[in-house]
Amino acid sequence: MDLLTAFVDLVLHLDTHLLKLTVDYGVWVYAILFLIIYCETGLVVTPFLPGDSLLFVAGALCGMGALQLELLVPLLVLAAFAGDNTNYWIGRLIGIPLLKRANGLIKREHLDKTHAFYEKHGGKTIIFARFLPIIRTFAPFVAGIGLMRYRLFMMFSALGSVMWIASLTVSGYLFGNIPVVKNNLTLIILGIIVISLLPALLEFIRHHKNRQSA
Repeated sequence: MDLLTAFVDLVLHLDTHLLKLTVDYGVWVYAILFLIIYCETGLVVTPFLPGDSLLFVAGALCGMGALQLELLVPLLVLAAFAGDNTNYWIGRLIGIPLLKRANGLIKREHLDKTHAFYEKHGGKTIIFARFLPIIRTFAPFVAGIGLMRYRLFMMFSALGSVMWIASLTVSGYLFGNIPVVKNNLTLIILGIIVISLLPALLEFIRHHKNRQSA
């Protein structure tokens, strides 16, 4: 419970924690951010990391002068793209055996939701999934298992990475230090999390209603 409380505090007060990391570690904070974004997109067992809100807060810190936007954006685009590709090749090379040995560590319902998303949107799922927590972690893994053509995957991954990183960091840069936003940043972060999870929540409700009617 203490671990969960600490994680919730970290997510809801990312501005305070990230600013402290910047003060404590200086330029190394870029490596920390790179690692978080890489793990959230590249490791199928870490979909819980705070990607969207972290990017917005990092952009806001750029607006304060604590970080440099021109360095942050390309670095995190590279992290997201590298994470996608790692996840794709994990899925392609050892995806099926990994699922058999995961023993519940990789949740089947997350894979099913991602597969359904692919059925509806095709290869563009790699782009759309960027803006959907959990699904963005599983989308490249499922693409690898499904043997999606790598050249096509790379194209969608590169485009999705640029759109996701740039839109959230630049939004934080432009709006994160407006007084009304800055004074209510915890609520803004919570709102980003809710909006990010809303599509998955609506899909869960729809699926639950379909099961009840069946």
